[in-house]
Amino acid sequence: MKFSTKAVHAGVSPDKGYGAVMTPIYQTSTFAQQSPGVHQGYEYARTHNPTRTALQNCIAELENGQYGICFSSGMAAIDAVLKLLKPGDEVLCTQDLYGGTYRIFTKVYAAYGINFHFVNMMANGEWQKFINDKTKLIWIETPTNPLLHIIDIAHVCNFAKNKNIYVAIDNTFASPYLQRPLTLGADIVVHSATKYLGGHSDVVLGAVIVNAKEIAERLYFLQNACGAVPGPQDCFLVLRGIKTLHLRMKAHCENALKIAEWLSGHHRVKTIYYPGLTSHAGYETAQKQMHMPGGMLSFDLKEDTKEAAVKVLERFKIFTLAESLGGVESLCGHPATMTHASIPKEEREKIGLKDSLIRLSVGIEDADDLIEDLKQALDT
Repeated sequence: MKFSTKAVHAGVSPDKGYGAVMTPIYQTSTFAQQSPGVHQGYEYARTHNPTRTALQNCIAELENGQYGICFSSGMAAIDAVLKLLKPGDEVLCTQDLYGGTYRIFTKVYAAYGINFHFVNMMANGEWQKFINDKTKLIWIETPTNPLLHIIDIAHVCNFAKNKNIYVAIDNTFASPYLQRPLTLGADIVVHSATKYLGGHSDVVLGAVIVNAKEIAERLYFLQNACGAVPGPQDCFLVLRGIKTLHLRMKAHCENALKIAEWLSGHHRVKTIYYPGLTSHAGYETAQKQMHMPGGMLSFDLKEDTKEAAVKVLERFKIFTLAESLGGVESLCGHPATMTHASIPKEEREKIGLKDSLIRLSVGIEDADDLIEDLKQALDT
């Protein structure tokens, strides 16, 4: 089945009660039982909910996975994955990653004896030297947030396969339309479904997708035991958003490429980070493992100051200055003070995340209008 057909039909079927084509919002906390322990598959909404089941099945199918487990946010999904570890375990991570991920690694789980190594996973032969017998998880963002580095998923997975190390991919920036890490050998895929899967900036939700039954069973246990579950209306909104994922992602990618090409000729722009440009260091890898290069891009100003970036951000008229990404509307942000403020300045600068960096989540508006907005913001 082709992806566009999956996006519309995966995990859902007409409701058995009245034939509703769209999965109903089962807004209930509990379910009637015929006898103690005898029910129709649902007993309490923290444990199971039919709307959530439909979403979990849908996302799993989109990622070519066997099991989908949804959580109340992307961070709750990451939290559940980390609970697969125990004190003394070590995690190898991409050094460029979302500030919230860095925060939960260093400020929460490090205190429980989990050790994290943030390394450059693009350099062949460099990151492997951090592997030892305590390494239990490799955590990858690709494309990374916010510098859009590309990590060769198959290469990392092939290395980890014989060492009993799980590989987890945060696939939020790409979405399953552009990239399916399980097919490339990953063990775990994580999404902030708040972003492209929902697609309309109206819901907060997270998801984990796996193929291994033993991982899935542990994650289902954690979902119920710890209780960070999404509500049925949130699940409904993501299900609705997914139905147009393939259409939206095409528009995001086409617009982002046009903008990246335009920015490459602007006199105030120093560096553009977008894997759809042939000048990008990860271009060839992106061509190999991604269907299209995505709707996210970042760029540095030649002025190389926070003040210059802030002035540009304040001048936008169509791009909205806001946290998050992946909605139909275009957003702009300043990672150093917004999404990545939880990472110490010296750590940000070590990986090349400068105070002059501007991140764009390119929406589905007309590309010419977006370019005109960029032009007036940069040229004023």
